[in-house]
Amino acid sequence: MSELDKYKLFTKHLAELSGNVIRKYFRTNVKVDSKPDASPVTIADKKAEELMRGEIMKNFPEHGIIGEEFGEHNPGAEYKWILDPIDGTKSFICGTVTFGTLIALLKNNQPVLGVINQPILKEFLLGDNSTAELNDVKVNVRACNKLSDAVLLTTDHLNIKKYQDIEKFNELTGRVKLYRNWGDCYGYYLVATGYADIMIDPVMNVWDLMALIPVIRGAGGIITDYHGNNPVTGSSIIAASPGIHKNIIELLN
Repeated sequence: MSELDKYKLFTKHLAELSGNVIRKYFRTNVKVDSKPDASPVTIADKKAEELMRGEIMKNFPEHGIIGEEFGEHNPGAEYKWILDPIDGTKSFICGTVTFGTLIALLKNNQPVLGVINQPILKEFLLGDNSTAELNDVKVNVRACNKLSDAVLLTTDHLNIKKYQDIEKFNELTGRVKLYRNWGDCYGYYLVATGYADIMIDPVMNVWDLMALIPVIRGAGGIITDYHGNNPVTGSSIIAASPGIHKNIIELLN
């Protein structure tokens, strides 16, 4: 077994453990607290990340960790795990399934593995920049060469206005076949599995985006920041089918 295969198995282990925690609290009267940035957090977020961090420290003590809820550990490590226990906490607390757990593994600050795990539907999507598999079945972005044929997704329309050019984004929404706010990591899942063609987020944190890169690339899509640059060093994301990505970048910028 290669080193990468070993880490792939471990990501599945992390997804199963965190999923068990999240399912326990889903659609319950869970208490919602506010973080300093006013974003919501629940006991499910915290317990899921604590469990994953503990497993990483036990199995790979030399590795680093960056988690949304508990910060950074061992920052100088060659390998780093990037964790977002519930990407889409607002969706989670509203009882919808458009959320997921994001797990990324970086080597020398470059993402080599990414996971989008939907614990309620038990959908485990794993990408390694070359391939992407949903529950061990290979998936690909679908062919889309015209914006007029495309399904466009974003997490929050109001964030486009807050962080980017809303008039240009509105022009894009008028040129696609369908526009919906099926967002957070599940939007990228839909692109990678061929059910949507464009997913856009105008602002992202490192734990929001690192897992998405190997998944979208592995599924044959193109992923950049909002301006067409390297997503690894960016703070926004545009993921799309190869046939339309360039057109999107030009239209939005």
